[in-house]
Amino acid sequence: MSIGLLGKKLGMTQVYDEQGNLHPVTVVEAGPCTVLQKKGEKKEKYSAVQIGFDEKKESRSTKAELGHAKKANAKACRLVREFRIGAGEELNVGDKLTVTRFQSGQFVDVIGVSKGKGFLGVVGRWKFAGGGAAHGSKSHRRAGAIGERADPGHIFKNHKMPGHTGRDNITVQNLKIINIRETDNVLLIQGAIPGANGDYVVIRPAVKVKAAKKKA
Repeated sequence: MSIGLLGKKLGMTQVYDEQGNLHPVTVVEAGPCTVLQKKGEKKEKYSAVQIGFDEKKESRSTKAELGHAKKANAKACRLVREFRIGAGEELNVGDKLTVTRFQSGQFVDVIGVSKGKGFLGVVGRWKFAGGGAAHGSKSHRRAGAIGERADPGHIFKNHKMPGHTGRDNITVQNLKIINIRETDNVLLIQGAIPGANGDYVVIRPAVKVKAAKKKA
C-alpha cells in the first residue's frame, strides 16, 4: 500500500499497551479523505490519486476549488495532496479513505512542517558558544568573522548566520502505530511528530520498514 492519509495533529498523551508498557504517543486525526482526482498513464504519463482532507465552506472556497471538488461529488478541502499508486491499487474518484487503511503495529512516516521560531541569532539558531560574558568583552552573542576577504571575495552558501528559523518540511521515519480508534478517526502514533497542535500532516506507510522492524 503506497497511499497514505492526510490528518491533523491534535496533541500528545501516553497510553499503556497489552503488556503494560507505557508509550508516549501523538494523537492524529486522520481522514476521512476523499479521492478528488485520478491520474493515469494515458493523459498525465503517471499513475496517482489526489486526495483532500478537512472540508471547508463554499464561501471560503474559490470557484476553481469548488469546480474541482464537484467532479468528485465532494466539498472543497483545506488540504489537498497527491499520492503515486502502484500496480494493483484500484481507487475511484469519490472514494473515502479512513484509518482502516492502517493496522496497529504498522510503521509509518509522518511529514509535517516544524514549529516556527522567528528570526534568531547565531546562538539561538546554530548553538554558537558566543563570546565572553564579562564587561570588557566586545562580542557577547555576535557571529564573528564570516571569512569574506580578498580571497575568496564572497561568502560561501550555507554559511551559518542569523536568519528565519523553523517552518521547514520535516519527515520523521519509522514511527509505530500503537492504536487505531476507528469511531474517532484517530491514530495513536508512538513518539513526536513535527508541527504544532492543529497543524496538518501526511501519514504514509514507512519507506524503510525493514530497518524499522530490526530496530523494534
